[in-house]
Amino acid sequence: MELIQMAREMGKEIQKSEVYKKLVEAKERNDSDAELQDLIGQFNLKRITINNQINDNQKHDEDEMRRLDNELKDIYRKILANENMAAYNDAKNAMDDLMNQISTILMYSVNGEDPQTCPSRQEAAGCSGSCASCSGCH
Repeated sequence: MELIQMAREMGKEIQKSEVYKKLVEAKERNDSDAELQDLIGQFNLKRITINNQINDNQKHDEDEMRRLDNELKDIYRKILANENMAAYNDAKNAMDDLMNQISTILMYSVNGEDPQTCPSRQEAAGCSGSCASCSGCH
């Protein structure tokens, strides 16, 4: 089997994984959460307002900028406190960890290491990919 086809097969297997399914479900919950979507819209509008204030050639009001910044931070805290967003972040982190582990195995293999002895998921999460900074995993 050629390598590109093997990568396609791996992609199919990733999409069958519980990690992937949880990410898709979390994204769908986010997309259907009207309150969360409203907060994200408010956040984006507030960010545009701040950018417009910054880019305005006239001298901007520091008190107004501070107020807008505080409002932006408050909206952001509400977004992060949303249970659907928290679940999405957890699912996204789990998917990132899986993809980092896969990437690490491939990188080790390209560098001549035995793919069967590559680092565990926990070790891979902290791996920079550079053996120079590694304290050892084998």
